[in-house]
Amino acid sequence: MTSSSPIRVMTPEEIAVNAGARAAPVKVPDPGLFAERAVRLRQLAEGHAMRDYLLFVAELAQAQHERFKRPDALALPAEVLVNSAMVGGLPPLDVATYPRDPVWREELRALLRAMGAAAIPEPAKAQIRQLADAEGDWLEHQAAALLAGGAPGLDPASAPLIAAALQVYWSRLVVQLQQRYDASDQGEHVAPFGMIDDPTVCPCCGSRPVASITRIAAEQSGQRFLACSLCGAQWHYVRIKCTHCQGTKGITFQSLVDDDGNKSDAVAAECCETCGHYLKQVHMEKDLQVEPLADDLATLTLDLLVGELGLVRQGFNPLLILGEADASSGGAPPPDPGGR
Repeated sequence: MTSSSPIRVMTPEEIAVNAGARAAPVKVPDPGLFAERAVRLRQLAEGHAMRDYLLFVAELAQAQHERFKRPDALALPAEVLVNSAMVGGLPPLDVATYPRDPVWREELRALLRAMGAAAIPEPAKAQIRQLADAEGDWLEHQAAALLAGGAPGLDPASAPLIAAALQVYWSRLVVQLQQRYDASDQGEHVAPFGMIDDPTVCPCCGSRPVASITRIAAEQSGQRFLACSLCGAQWHYVRIKCTHCQGTKGITFQSLVDDDGNKSDAVAAECCETCGHYLKQVHMEKDLQVEPLADDLATLTLDLLVGELGLVRQGFNPLLILGEADASSGGAPPPDPGGR
């Protein structure tokens, strides 16, 4: 019998360190971000219980794409502020501190015009007309509540449309800031985006992820990236590691099972027994067409089932705010986009 060296199994912590060394840390939004989302939403809507709403958001994503591809220049932060943020381990376009330009409301008005002309149910058009008449101060209050992750006073009916405008604005900010750096003498500038002190939030804008995605590109095969719920950037985050407490112990996965007992492999909820939070993962190796925000919307049932286990959702999807408008929101109870 020949002897052999013992095989040592790497710990989750060692796997994390090795994975992190190979991954490109931050991916800024692609030009086709919203168009790909619209395509995926239409695909997922077929035969879905939330068909009407998924198609409504698909129309909204297509309108976002038309706005996003416009070369509208935005006011960008001074280089010294970007450098200061990066040196301090903070996102340079942090939603909590970056002065939001009122120009985002122009994006909202454009989206409202596009959706008003779209083939959507009349209750949704009524909500669009109501939002078009809203005062600027109210819109800014709603924007602040959304960017805070759904703070009190948020009107659920208006939230998806307001969020869509903020997504276009912040995605354009991120892209244009990266373009400014790419066009500069890079030897004299700090790259605007890189890993920050808190790896659980977006390194570009500081927002929570909507979900994570495992990719299959050559150099990123099997790598997990968190997908920002606001600007659409993605940043590397090691697998089998809680996105809330950053622990590696007590991680389990939950998936939906159809009536025939077949498990859905494309989307799963990564659950942490240590802190009681979970975040969905979408897997490109199981379905090439997965898109984090779209697939998160289409798997609301998974949230409900995992919630019954007592786990708290770590992800945030600004296009699906559940609940009724309260008195401080100043809004009417939301008409359902599907007319139900």
